[in-house]
Amino acid sequence: MSAPPRTLYEKIWDAHVVDRRDDGTCLIYIDRHLVHEVTSAQAFEGLRLAGRKVRRPDLTLAVPDHNLPTTPRRDESGARIPIADPQSAAQLAALEANAPAFGIRYIGDADPEQGIVHVVGPEQGFTLPGTTLVCGDSHTSSHGALGALAFGIGTSEVEHVLATQTLLLKQSRTMEVRIDGTLGFGVSPKDVALAIVGRVGAGGGTGHVIEYRGSAMANMSIEGRLTIANMSIEAGARSGLFAPDEATFAYLRGRPMAPTGTEWDRWLSYWRALTTDPDATFDKSIAIDAGTIAPGVTWGTSPEDVVPITGVVPDPESFAHDAKRDAARKSLAYMGLVPGTRMQDVAVENIFIGSCTNSRIEDLRAAAAILRGRRIAGSVRQALVVPGSGLVKRAAEQEGLDRIFVEAGFEWREPGCSACLGMNPDKVPAGERCASTSNRNFMGRQGPGARTHLMSPAMAAAAAVTGRLADVRNLVGDER
Repeated sequence: MSAPPRTLYEKIWDAHVVDRRDDGTCLIYIDRHLVHEVTSAQAFEGLRLAGRKVRRPDLTLAVPDHNLPTTPRRDESGARIPIADPQSAAQLAALEANAPAFGIRYIGDADPEQGIVHVVGPEQGFTLPGTTLVCGDSHTSSHGALGALAFGIGTSEVEHVLATQTLLLKQSRTMEVRIDGTLGFGVSPKDVALAIVGRVGAGGGTGHVIEYRGSAMANMSIEGRLTIANMSIEAGARSGLFAPDEATFAYLRGRPMAPTGTEWDRWLSYWRALTTDPDATFDKSIAIDAGTIAPGVTWGTSPEDVVPITGVVPDPESFAHDAKRDAARKSLAYMGLVPGTRMQDVAVENIFIGSCTNSRIEDLRAAAAILRGRRIAGSVRQALVVPGSGLVKRAAEQEGLDRIFVEAGFEWREPGCSACLGMNPDKVPAGERCASTSNRNFMGRQGPGARTHLMSPAMAAAAAVTGRLADVRNLVGDER
């Protein structure tokens, strides 16, 4: 009897089941594990107290990112500049000590490959199609862009993976997000990601793994797919997946940690079979016409609070449900916005281009293309560009992008999570607005009282030169 048709997620899941329990819980083998400083110290201490070793140190990679300052980290003599915040310093020191003590490769703050874990994993070839990959960070879903079943885990689960290379999980439901057609002029992968979250809702993907399908997705670059997969969690999904294709294989070939020689050929044969079967069904399906997506921007305190840049701040009374109306009122009070205000009339004082969502070379190129020959508005008090890794930083410098940013009035920083979250010195002052390329606009996410508007790198650059939320299409003209 032939096996029933399966989705990509179901194929990867089935290939990693070690044991099935009567209640539906499965013991799942974990192929890859990324750790950073925030969620690992307690896990390593738990191993010490239990007298355990790391089961497969060769399958774990440690990279500091959240707490690292993005200003220079070494003085002229090469000595480390002390980190002012005691908690940040302690977490970073713990990872630097724990990783080598347990035999785990550590990419430190002075290493050229250092960066945000979700940038480093793919660019090092540590992330591979068909694998299971976990990290103590919610945006681990990013790695699904390469066809990996990737998701965030908690501190206790980090310890469990370190000790056993497995996790106890229940299988998720499946969800298809299909986008067919051609994206319009000025529309970026970030706009697609925001449109998806706006359509699905912050909780619409709860309990599901999303597979992104359709011609618009197939024609998207790997870096664009990384942006979309990154924001799967903002729709409530456990993970997001793109089926690996020739673009995936070309991206991975020759990466430092990717397979080589006959091992590459063996893996490639497996990867090419990783597609959803034609007759497979999804538990939920959503279709979006690519041509209907416009450059977007958020107005509230959830990524689902998104409208086209040509739109206005919505009236809370326009929402169908009491819970959403109440949430919208609270969001507008926090954001200091009035219903009916044109989004293009909202002034911003801060610009942040970076984060695991939008800090790769394509993102920096898109922003630099808008900034070339322009200066940031006088009302903008802080403008940061933070590359996602040292490799991205060097590539941008070789192309002269750093000079474009600096000449426009931006600060060119060292790699790290930076102003995506208020966990390091890069914060947005209370009451001020930030045009941000990050993934979350929660209350206080970029600092106590900070007001965040999510958008694409090109849109953030447009906001920088105008001093307000702006339609990037008006700055470059319709070149179709």
